[in-house]
Amino acid sequence: MRSIALLAASTLGALTIGSAAAHADTGSDAGKAKLQGSTTASYFWDDSSGRAGDTGLPAAGKPMQKGLAASPSWPLMTEGYVMYKGKKLPFFVGDRGPGDPSSRGVMLDLDAKTFAELTGGTFNPDTLGVDGVDGEGHIKIQYVVTKWGDGIGRKSHPVAFSTRAWAEKDTTSVSTVSVKH
Repeated sequence: MRSIALLAASTLGALTIGSAAAHADTGSDAGKAKLQGSTTASYFWDDSSGRAGDTGLPAAGKPMQKGLAASPSWPLMTEGYVMYKGKKLPFFVGDRGPGDPSSRGVMLDLDAKTFAELTGGTFNPDTLGVDGVDGEGHIKIQYVVTKWGDGIGRKSHPVAFSTRAWAEKDTTSVSTVSVKH
């Protein structure tokens, strides 16, 4: 899946991404958002080793890191934050996915370190998984998009990978909405 996204990005033009890690602004603009909603989230961690099913560097070309999320439809480098049981953590879309689970309503793949912090689990570098969550691999989260990425993808509530929204260039102007916590 990640190679498809990279091929699509290279076909539509070069992807220009700054060298600093992207992080959602949760400061003065925290009450403003481009989009908010809820979905089921899973987790992943790609260390480019090929173990645990990873396929190499994430689609945006950034190394795997805390805060990196995969979306089946949002533009790469979209920023925001997720909330779960009173905890709020920033994310940026640096990869594509989840694939098949998105057809079953799992619309955001959080990095394993963020997932662990949200759930009270512990990231396990040996398995690339999250320990201490009783096998829970999916959680219902609230999301807030604070900044849309400039790349290809759809600026709307997430849709399944199979819709190919990740391959579209969305030029829609999206207004800001008020967020209540």
